[in-house]
Amino acid sequence: MQIAVWLDHPSPGALRASFLTLPRSTIQGGLLKPSLLHPSTFILVGIPGLEAVHIWISIPFCTIYVLSLLGNCCLLVIIKTEPSLHEPMYLFLSMLALADLVVSTTTLPKILSLFWFKDRNIHINACLAQIFLIHTLTTMESGFFLAMAFDRYVAICNPLRHSSILTNKTIAKIGLVILFRGVILLSPHPFLLKGLPYCRTNVIAHTYCEFMALVKLACVDTKTTRAYSLTVAFLTAGVDFILTVLSYILILRAIFRLPIKAARLKSLNTCGSHVCVILVFYIPVFFSFLTHRFGHNVAPHVHILIANVYLLVPPMMNPIIYGVRTKKIRERVIIISVCRCKGPQTVKFVHNRGGKL
Repeated sequence: MQIAVWLDHPSPGALRASFLTLPRSTIQGGLLKPSLLHPSTFILVGIPGLEAVHIWISIPFCTIYVLSLLGNCCLLVIIKTEPSLHEPMYLFLSMLALADLVVSTTTLPKILSLFWFKDRNIHINACLAQIFLIHTLTTMESGFFLAMAFDRYVAICNPLRHSSILTNKTIAKIGLVILFRGVILLSPHPFLLKGLPYCRTNVIAHTYCEFMALVKLACVDTKTTRAYSLTVAFLTAGVDFILTVLSYILILRAIFRLPIKAARLKSLNTCGSHVCVILVFYIPVFFSFLTHRFGHNVAPHVHILIANVYLLVPPMMNPIIYGVRTKKIRERVIIISVCRCKGPQTVKFVHNRGGKL
């Protein structure tokens, strides 16, 4: 037997009310059971409206995941094994690659499980952990982009002091600051979400657990939670983006003041790969952020696809862009490939020539 229940939810400004049609077994003494307000499991829908083609969508998603794993692992191995790459820019790049590996593995296995096996259930603790890792790691990625911009700024605007300013100790400190900034600022998110009552539904219209997707399911006023999320987003990605843009304005000004054309072209080429990676990261991020909060007329499947693009494509593109545009990495990849094909004698030959074919 079904009964209609009128729910009043006190909030700081006013009472919010809604009708729910619930089985009689879910009501105890005229009140909703606690298990309804705080469900132990959420259900992921996937991409709303495209459920029939999930199996086909999984093909590019799986390809992206495999390329992300191979590309970033390859990048880490090359940077670790090649002494000439033990420079600030490549050390920051290795930190970015590690963050990319974790963020891909945090989301894509569950997404593929949903697409392939209809495994839609996710425990609330796993859901909150996923939210924490996604937002912490993307915040860290933003910080690494800023650190790489600072490295380019010092290298081009103050080259004589580059090695003395960005020592290994300084690089380690910058990496730790970026790590702890993300962990400290994003730690409240899971606790804020776990304390909310979800009496509307436990169905998440998304491929993974996302902060705003859960906030929209809550049946209490969430202005404070939303305000905190917006503040953290501005203080991390927003400030990082502004400082990165300012760094490149100063870099470009310094480059175009160089008297020799060859030096200008070399400096522009050095910064080119970094700019490409920044654009790949920030454009989908801002589009997803704006459509989530202001794009009420955007189709749900469009928003979900964009949200997946900003989370999954940069980890795949970063090693590809740096591999193609960075001479040292490109040469190292070619050397490894040729040596594996030709055998030990080629390895010795390349070594004797200082790593050049």
